[in-house]
Amino acid sequence: MTSINLPAISSEGGLSRYLREIWRFPILEKDKEYMLAYRLRDEGDVSAAHELVTSHLRLVAKIAMGYRGYGLPVSDLISEGNIGLMKAVKKFDPDRGFRLSTYAIWWIKASITEYVLKSWSMVKMGTVSSQKKLFFSLRRMKNQLKIYDSGELSPEQAKQISTAVGVSESEVQQMNRRLHSRDLSLNAPMSNTDEGAAEFQDSLIDTKPSPESLVGEREELSVRSAMLERALSELPERERHILTERRLKDDPVTLEELGAQYGISRERIRQLEVRAFDKLQKLIHAEASAVPAG
Repeated sequence: MTSINLPAISSEGGLSRYLREIWRFPILEKDKEYMLAYRLRDEGDVSAAHELVTSHLRLVAKIAMGYRGYGLPVSDLISEGNIGLMKAVKKFDPDRGFRLSTYAIWWIKASITEYVLKSWSMVKMGTVSSQKKLFFSLRRMKNQLKIYDSGELSPEQAKQISTAVGVSESEVQQMNRRLHSRDLSLNAPMSNTDEGAAEFQDSLIDTKPSPESLVGEREELSVRSAMLERALSELPERERHILTERRLKDDPVTLEELGAQYGISRERIRQLEVRAFDKLQKLIHAEASAVPAG
């Protein structure tokens, strides 16, 4: 992955030129994306990795733009996001049935978020997650409570925010002081719109998924896990074991090891694995299609 050459934001042309360059890379169709992912995973094909990465550079740029409100160079945000993208490509498993973009978005956001935290020197590495949550939530909460001044929070305001975020009032006050210790003014005008002058704080976003989406993801994961377990139980014992060892473990067993275990050839194990996976997919699809919509 280290040998992949990506477009860079140069001093000549800057961001606009970079965005034009990455727009030249087409978005992949699902079948081609999976084919490239298999080539990377099974053969270590660097050219496949390059195509997977470059086809998602515009996704990184879009996500990075959402973090401009923290006063950091867009070029740095994009570079950090690209690092997250390359990590996602390296770890992507096409057998799990998700598109790369769905998987990569979390790696991209994680990489950019860590860069923001380091650059602002607000939250030291290893600090509890509640502090990171407060860092990214404070502005949103102040906007919701219509607290627009950049001064000290009143005890009542600090209490409201601390209750909502789940931290102490002193932590809220300390984080508020840190956020406003920078020269950057959250209320600095950026541009005029039909609704009036837009302020710098208007560009800030809350990067966390909403509670509703988290609950939905957990429920979906639970449903998928149950469907997978039921489908696996329908397979013959040998095929179930081979499929589990080869595709459902973080450290898959090799074809040679399974072949020695069952006293059959490496190619025969591969055939059984493919057949079992095909059966599994059909069982899951059949059950999914039988579930009433809504």
